[in-house]
Amino acid sequence: MTIMVGMPAGIAVAEAWRRMAALFDRNGIAEATADARILLAHALGLNRTELAIQGRRTLEACELERIGQLAARRLRGEPVARILGQREFWSLPLTVAPAVLVPRPETETVVEAALDHIEREGLKRAQLRLLDMGTGSGALLLALLSELPNATGIGTDISIGAVACARANAARNGLAARCDFVVADFAAGLRGSFDLIVSNPPYVARGDIDKLPREIKDYDPLLALDGGRDGLDAFRAIAAMAPSLLAPRGCLAVEMGAGQESAVRGLFNTMGLKVSEVRADLAQIPRALVAIRA
Repeated sequence: MTIMVGMPAGIAVAEAWRRMAALFDRNGIAEATADARILLAHALGLNRTELAIQGRRTLEACELERIGQLAARRLRGEPVARILGQREFWSLPLTVAPAVLVPRPETETVVEAALDHIEREGLKRAQLRLLDMGTGSGALLLALLSELPNATGIGTDISIGAVACARANAARNGLAARCDFVVADFAAGLRGSFDLIVSNPPYVARGDIDKLPREIKDYDPLLALDGGRDGLDAFRAIAAMAPSLLAPRGCLAVEMGAGQESAVRGLFNTMGLKVSEVRADLAQIPRALVAIRA
């Protein structure tokens, strides 16, 4: 059996939560209390309110077994979103498959910056055409479509598994009729013009991947992390492709890593793209770069 150490038979729900949180905390898990609550609720098939109501209920042996299995996975470094198989992004529930990154809060900065540009241009109700290069779970494209009622979009990814995951997420959120997903290396083979192009590309320098937290390096797909020797390979590809794909009033919004603003700005300028905004995330790291055709 995999019942956690410190989880005796006859323990109540609330005490199990407390002990799991303490165990996670001792093992250096940052969000120990929250992670314990989420995993306990998942193991018991309860929502947050039901978990609180049943705090004094005694756990059965089969429930302790499930709790222990989930706790063991978290203690090995597996992210909660991977254990649950889903993550919320921009209030949309998204399935998280092994072939895609776990959507992260800082990526919502790209959505915010792109929507602000659309709002300033007075295009929110327009029939916009969107492109998400390296779509992964489809997070960026689906978030934008949820806010732009008349827009349609295409998401590309080099991974067949990622494309399948994105299609499933579009269907799950009732957006499949307004988007399609294709296997492609960024925008290779695409034609036409797009009013908004977004991307959260691989931007970790190859030599830095082993320095990432284990939740990322051990569980996120290498294809979605590896940005080449200097972390900029994807930005070079995007800068080369985007100018011919952008509509006259269109914009490009990309996510970038800490310390990459100057290099990405330079690459885009060289290819005829003028940076109109750089927006920081909640940690005050320059995260989203917006560019237009010069």
